[in-house]
Amino acid sequence: MYNVALLVERQLIDLDADQVLALHEGVDDDVTYHMLLPVDSSPAALGASMTAFGGAQFVPLEEPAAYTSIEEELRSQAQQELDASAALLADRGQAVTTKLVEYDPIDALVETVREHDCDEVIILTEPHVVREFLHLDWTSRARRKLNVPTLHLLEHMTFEQQAEM
Repeated sequence: MYNVALLVERQLIDLDADQVLALHEGVDDDVTYHMLLPVDSSPAALGASMTAFGGAQFVPLEEPAAYTSIEEELRSQAQQELDASAALLADRGQAVTTKLVEYDPIDALVETVREHDCDEVIILTEPHVVREFLHLDWTSRARRKLNVPTLHLLEHMTFEQQAEM
């Protein structure tokens, strides 16, 4: 069994799925993808933080139930994106496990790599030039914590487009 941890920033498209699978065409063993997608709850957290620090004059004070509703909506949306992404790989005959991440995605990635004894890591994000320059991006952080090959791909871009960047 060849295990690949796959951390994605947003829902995959057909191009993303095809490129990930192309990377493993020569693998003689069965490949299982362990896909993680973080829940982006930053809007809810920002609103709660602003209110907590006396920012009610800047941010309308809402009942805590409103934040719970926002968080539930974000979690539901992320789960739909994760399910759709996993379906792209499953429809291509691949084994896929999924995990919705509600904490530091790199900590979740490290746990997944250890739990499944992953042979490699693929991280798909949109470009984050400043974070990458400062080595604060997910890939740089993962490489510091993991002892497995870690590849960064740009979502929704062909390999040729990525090479031109």
